[in-house]
Amino acid sequence: MNDPRSISRRALLQQSGLGFGSLALTYLLNTQGALGSVAKGPQMGSGLKPTPGDFPARAKSVIQLVQNGGPSQMDLFDPKPELQKHSGQVYSSKVETFQPGSETNELMGSPFEFHKAGEAGMDFSEALTHTPTIADEICLIRSMYSEHNNHTEALIMLATGKIFRGRPTMGAWITYALGTENQDLPAYIVLRDPEGYNTNATLNWDNGWLPALYAGTEFSSQGAPVLDLHPARPLPEGVQRDKLALLAKLNQEHRNNYPLDSDLEARIRNYELAARMQLTASEVLDLSKESDATKKLYGLDNEVTASYGRRCLMARRLVEAGVRFVQVFPPVKPSFQPWDSHTNVKSEIQTIAAKTEHGSTALVKDLKSRGLLEDTLVVWTGEFGRLPVSQNGKGRDHNRWAFSMWLAGGGFKAGYLHGATDEIGYKAVDNKVGVPDLHATILHQLGIDHRKLIYVHNGREESLTDVPITGAHIVGDLLKAPPQI
Repeated sequence: MNDPRSISRRALLQQSGLGFGSLALTYLLNTQGALGSVAKGPQMGSGLKPTPGDFPARAKSVIQLVQNGGPSQMDLFDPKPELQKHSGQVYSSKVETFQPGSETNELMGSPFEFHKAGEAGMDFSEALTHTPTIADEICLIRSMYSEHNNHTEALIMLATGKIFRGRPTMGAWITYALGTENQDLPAYIVLRDPEGYNTNATLNWDNGWLPALYAGTEFSSQGAPVLDLHPARPLPEGVQRDKLALLAKLNQEHRNNYPLDSDLEARIRNYELAARMQLTASEVLDLSKESDATKKLYGLDNEVTASYGRRCLMARRLVEAGVRFVQVFPPVKPSFQPWDSHTNVKSEIQTIAAKTEHGSTALVKDLKSRGLLEDTLVVWTGEFGRLPVSQNGKGRDHNRWAFSMWLAGGGFKAGYLHGATDEIGYKAVDNKVGVPDLHATILHQLGIDHRKLIYVHNGREESLTDVPITGAHIVGDLLKAPPQI
């Protein structure tokens, strides 16, 4: 028998810990690029250069209009005659509530009248005065569902495909996979209300465990879009060039000393990007160059619609300049989750619709008029819907079982209505679409096979749609052309 005291360190790793030593070794080799990688997209060190997808793409960029709070499906897009008929009666089945106030289980009809618009005869609430004018451009899904009734978790799922924080957002995955066409601007840009943050703040554009380079970059829609882009005092001729040359030398030394530090690498690349942005960002984001007609189209002449409209107009300019993914967030007043209509559905919806609908609609019209809509995908969605029963008389509680959303451009069918909820709008029942299905379909239109978009994290092959656990699938009925699977 061998003397156990003479066992080598390598043998100890091989023979002990039920193989965990070998797993650790495999992980270390993988992080150093010594193992074959199954990851799709640019590897660390190649930056954000444009990268081909798995097949020809229908869309080049995405603008996501996040409607935080949970827009009410039966008060906006999904009229329910049976709900109106039985309003005030106790519903025969107990609904799943989240907050107090809905215990009576009493059905509440919508306070809004509905009318049809577009060639397909889509139904829209009277609370929406602009969206019906783009009925023939949008793909309206009435059968969305999620997995949590709390804003925090539901928004994280909308962003990442799961309800757990710490995972990469869809924008991070897309920029990781495809890079960006414009090397002088960030690939993933976030436009929030300058007055503050909506629910979850920066979690909504986090890179998770993807390299930090792929996180969203905040731009301001008030004042200078890029903070600290220009020095406070002009520098003598040649000083800035010499400073950048020295910085490049120091950065390279840091790369050599810390090759696996993604935060450091991202910081270095962001400084380099900032230098390039000094030449291009101000021009791209200078809205004064837009015509008076365009400014009016986005509602910049009205104090109620101007702030959100400005962000929508900035989003158009950014994708026009080659930015891959832009997120636009809603106002934070009177509520930081403004579609959250717990108190009074009618007044709360009217307030937020008046602030945001003008800009959202203008964005679609403007993209189309410029020939950009076919390769830009606009996604309008909240994190969940509302209940068909009343909360404290006039409000509605959260509902994860059903919500409505719309998409425009990017190869999605125009003037198309998909799916249905039950007779009172409580649950999606026909052609249901889960959040991972939505993600898989969006990735497909960008030329990405969601089954191949993989990143190895802690020894596990991770993906946006968590293949094969969730069983996410591309919803082909939403698309103009059959999916390339």
